[in-house]
Amino acid sequence: MSALPTTALDLIKAFTSGKLSAVEIASATLGRIDDSHPALNAFIDITRERMLAEAMHLDQARSRAESLPALAAVPYAVKNLFDVEGLTTIAGARMLAHNPAAKRDAVLVERMRNAGGLLAGTLNMDALAYGFTTENTHYGATHNPHDLTRSAGGSSGGSAAAVAAGLVPIALGSDTNGSIRVPASLCGIFGLKPTYGRLPRSGTYPFVSSFDHLGPFAATAQDLALAYDYLQGPDVKDPACAQHPVQPASTYLKLGVKNLRVARLTGYFDEQAGEVARMASRVAAQALGASDEIAIAGVAEARAAAFVMTAAEGGSLHLDALRQHAEEFEPLSRDRLLAGALVPADWIRRAQAYRRVFLHRLLALFEHYDLLVAPATPVTAPVLGQTEIQIGNRMLPTRPNMGLLTQPLSFIGLPVAVAPLWPSGELPIGVQLIAPPWREDLCLRAAQALEKQGIASSRISAEIA
Repeated sequence: MSALPTTALDLIKAFTSGKLSAVEIASATLGRIDDSHPALNAFIDITRERMLAEAMHLDQARSRAESLPALAAVPYAVKNLFDVEGLTTIAGARMLAHNPAAKRDAVLVERMRNAGGLLAGTLNMDALAYGFTTENTHYGATHNPHDLTRSAGGSSGGSAAAVAAGLVPIALGSDTNGSIRVPASLCGIFGLKPTYGRLPRSGTYPFVSSFDHLGPFAATAQDLALAYDYLQGPDVKDPACAQHPVQPASTYLKLGVKNLRVARLTGYFDEQAGEVARMASRVAAQALGASDEIAIAGVAEARAAAFVMTAAEGGSLHLDALRQHAEEFEPLSRDRLLAGALVPADWIRRAQAYRRVFLHRLLALFEHYDLLVAPATPVTAPVLGQTEIQIGNRMLPTRPNMGLLTQPLSFIGLPVAVAPLWPSGELPIGVQLIAPPWREDLCLRAAQALEKQGIASSRISAEIA
């Protein structure tokens, strides 16, 4: 079973052709997860019994020659803020462990189950999704599969690490200010933050409701698009979820990028990036046929406004709990939440107003371009415990500044895919492929184009000692 395929498409073929049973796939996956822990520390819960039961059900359906679902026998796992029936949703926070177990799956978990996915468990994260490094004081740090001394990124670090280590071909995460894009960049895999409101958040623990997105990670652009297709659909339980029809993005991949108008973002996106990150964005933009380089005005202000709104909404959400038992909070985020609860109302009003200004500025840019390219993280994966990163001749605090390049885009809810490049050799760094609202297909087409050219690739580190 050491030769178990690492992509969703190959696993589907192996199962539907009869080469592998679903139980064999599930058992091998669980074995890999067991072998990787505690060196990797990607998982918080392993849903062993559920996964094997789901696999047996699929094997029985195949033996009866029944029609098989699209993601039949594909293992996946979800960030620990997704409800999973029978488990307590703790969002990586020990203080939530006393809550009752979830009575049903989150909507996206339900959709993966209905599509034939096999749930392996829930994944480690920064507590309450507030962080960029998945250094969790209560549940331990998640390690980067490409160098176990380094961060996997956050807050969906467990999700990215599980895919990059070959434990599951698909994982689900959340992205408020970069929590899909940062770990995808540092772990060298593909990730998608869809348009705000594209995927329903029902059954997930919130952080900043006006920013929170959900999305998938995968080892290939095709797998990313495939997962995204079966996560889509309206949901009346999430008031932010747009009632858009399903957009089958995987069918658009064959269109490529030949006729797309592409530009590389410079200015702030170069100034706040190290040389490796800038190099990656230049290489990707050139490969996609970028015709221009553009500096957008007011990006630093957008990030500042995002910071204000994140702090204020996050602090407000947890204010009562902070008053009652602050000592139970993750120490690395407690003070930031307390400070956020004290943000003046006028700052929030001004940040909201600037959000509209910045969104209209970007929408005007999309009248001339179909796709924008920018670095995803300022540097490659920092060492766990590293307190500062260097950008040019500046030293900046690590934890808040890994999202320097992602926060301004979360602020206005644009769809962004991350494609992994390896310009420094041993460690990856991602590029953001940014499209107009509701055009996730453009992001995914660009990601696959880079993959086909050999510019972007996931290097699965399947042997974790």
